Formats: sequence, structure tokens, C-alpha cells
Amino acid sequence: MTSKNTVDKGVADSDLTDDALVDTSLVNKDLTDKDAVNKDSTNKGAGSKETIRPGGRSARVQASVHRAVRDLLAERARADVTVPLIAARAGVTPSTIYRRWGDLPELLADVAVARMRPDSPPADTGSLRGDLHAWVEQYVEEMSSAPGRAMLRDTLASSVPDALPIQCASFTADTMELMLARARIRGENVPTANTLVDGVVAPLVYRLLFSTQPPGLDYARGLVDAALK
Repeated sequence: MTSKNTVDKGVADSDLTDDALVDTSLVNKDLTDKDAVNKDSTNKGAGSKETIRPGGRSARVQASVHRAVRDLLAERARADVTVPLIAARAGVTPSTIYRRWGDLPELLADVAVARMRPDSPPADTGSLRGDLHAWVEQYVEEMSSAPGRAMLRDTLASSVPDALPIQCASFTADTMELMLARARIRGENVPTANTLVDGVVAPLVYRLLFSTQPPGLDYARGLVDAALK
């Protein structure tokens, strides 16, 4: 008789795998899997990638793979993170990753965008200047770190032209609009969101991506003050 623990384990594992549990032979088949997926995608056209729907198995697989990527990036050098390692950690086959994301850069870009999505509204300090100072301080502290700068680069490395960078830009624009809306309610004179993006966000991102030294907090606050003049 099969024990309940065995049945439960089988059910849990089946949620995260395509056909079978990941083993050494599946990891060694990585290149074969990738070639097969690429051939299948060519035959079916650009729309052949499986759509990830909210809830259900697709969402569980995505969450497991994203978590595996985050954990592996925290544990080892970036160059050592591979699709087979991610698949083994997530409990899926490499072909699952290739089918859903296409390649490693696309997966890393997807994880980066998910991590940059705000999980709470910006601080309400009682003034637009205070709100913007608080926002740029948090942004600079987070994105000046090695993982933060890597996330920006991963987003730009997406093989889907502009799609993921546009998502990131929309996160920032929405945050600016929220702070501006609160300021209008308080009766403050406010600039446009584009003024803040061009005068505050763009210089910060430029320095984060291309400068050997990340922007300092005084520099970030100065950008805010200049944009509000």
C-alpha cells in the first residue's frame, strides 16, 4: 500500500515538473532540450511560448523558478548560474524554462522586472519635496548595490525589444504620478511627471549603468531640488 506521505510528495512534485522529477540525466540533456524547444518554436511561430496565467500550475512554476534564480544569484557568482542549475533548484526540467522564457538572459530580465515592481506606495512625508527625497534615497541605496545595478542591466538585456524596460519605466512613472497627485491635493504647485523622470530618474539611471561610481545621496537630493525650482 502506498503511504499518504508518498502520495502527498508525488502530488507536490507533480505541480512543479513537466513529465518527471529533475535528475542528473535531465540536467545533462540541457542542450538537447533547448534545441528541441527552439525547433518547436520555429515551427509554431512567435506566439508559441506558453502563456503564464495568474493562479494554477503556471503561476506556481513561475514563482518556483523566480525563487530559484534569486537564491542562486545570492549564493554564487553570476557566471556560474545556468539553466540546468535553476531547473534543478526549482524542481522543473530545463525544457520548461526554455519553453517559457526562451533563454537565460530573458529569464534573468523577467526576474529583475518582478523584483523592481514596487510592493508598497512611496512614503507620504507631507510635502512633495519630502516625498521625492525619501524616494530617491531609497532608490539610490537599493540600486547602487551590485545586485541592484545587475538588475538594471538584466532588464535591458531582454530579447523582447523594449517590453521589459517599458514595464520598469511604467513602475517609476506611476510612482511619480502618485506623489504628484498627493501634492495637488495638498495644494502644492507641482511639475509634470515627465519633468521628474527627465530631471531626476534619468540622471540617476545613467550613473547607475555607466559610471564607475554610483550616485550619492546628496547628488540625488540635488536633482530633486533642481526639478522643483
